Amino acid sequence: MGRSQATFGKRENEKKRLKKRQEKAEKKEERQANSSKGQGLDEMLAYVDENGNIVDTPPDPTKKKKEIPLESIRIGAIRQEDMEEEDPVRTGSVTFFNDSKGYGFIKDSATQQSVFVHANSLGGITIKENDKVSYEVEMGQKGPSAFNVKLTS
Repeated sequence: MGRSQATFGKRENEKKRLKKRQEKAEKKEERQANSSKGQGLDEMLAYVDENGNIVDTPPDPTKKKKEIPLESIRIGAIRQEDMEEEDPVRTGSVTFFNDSKGYGFIKDSATQQSVFVHANSLGGITIKENDKVSYEVEMGQKGPSAFNVKLTS
């Protein structure tokens, strides 16, 4: 009588594979039993209360509704006439400037925001750290960038 071609290691690996496959099938059956698929419409609905919060309970129809004037509702962006005119010229101090590389940063005195400044936007003047300057801001490739930079006293 000949010996089996399967070695001990192969039989053990086959047992592990079968056990893993069986565990996977059991987990799948458990997930299907616990799934919430096929819920009723009432369980899936959400309501919004008078403060704009999402709640599970439907609104009370006997409760008096609050009237809101149409003029107070704003949808979308703020109208141009509602915005205040902002002075385009800002002031700040130079926090860093590298003459050899030709760039630096200005810290805005009002917002404490750091604004990039390049030597090409200086208009021929030279600035150094802690100089007080006035400038205008435009959006550059990587964020706000200063142009039309002038020294102030």
